[in-house]
Amino acid sequence: MTIDTLGDQGDGIAKFERAYIVIVPGTQPGDRVDVKITNVNDSVAFAEPVGKAEVR
Repeated sequence: MTIDTLGDQGDGIAKFERAYIVIVPGTQPGDRVDVKITNVNDSVAFAEPVGKAEVR
């Protein structure tokens, strides 16, 4: 995933298929990172980075 922006608490936020939001702690805008989804709600998923983020 590519992290698009930061959330209010400093977590990276990516959009999946233009509508689904994935929150990834420890990432910054522009980072490309593989993630493991840990929790899913109706319109938001929470994930952990897997491996090291690549900076674009």
